[in-house]
Amino acid sequence: AMFFTNSIEALSEDVKASLCVLSCFGSSAETAFIKTLERLLQKTLHNNLDAAVEEGLLDKKDGRYHFSHDRIQEAAYNMIAILDQGRFHFSYGMALASLVAGEGDDSILLTAANQLNLAGPEAVQEKSQNVIVANLNLQAGKKAMEMSDFVLAYSYFDNGISFLRKKHWEEHYTLSLELF
Repeated sequence: AMFFTNSIEALSEDVKASLCVLSCFGSSAETAFIKTLERLLQKTLHNNLDAAVEEGLLDKKDGRYHFSHDRIQEAAYNMIAILDQGRFHFSYGMALASLVAGEGDDSILLTAANQLNLAGPEAVQEKSQNVIVANLNLQAGKKAMEMSDFVLAYSYFDNGISFLRKKHWEEHYTLSLELF
């Protein structure tokens, strides 16, 4: 793992940052999703990820960027300070959540919910965000039920509950009822 960390450290700051962003989404991501992220985060990702492809850290095939090895993804992710990881996941999830209502893309919905759940309730900065995240988890849970993935649905509902604040039964009765 140290070899991979050193290989990443040798890259430019922009390429390292782009690898860290990609690492937050797992071992691979579609190029169309990367374009969406570029637009939402207002960061250059494609060119930087292409530079990582040239260095052999990523593979690009079939419209996807793949880490060449799981240890490379792990090394890139571990370059993010532990205290920043939740903040990054939360900001990526909230950025993607802004697309969910407009685009109706199920993969964006599930990815947004996953990012927010990785961040956890402690990453919430404003009270109104708790309701947004709980609602997103409700939508993701319903989508998982439509796909007959009841374990995943339970996970989304449970995460949604964890984002609810005290007095949620009085302030958000319908949401609370649907999540429980």
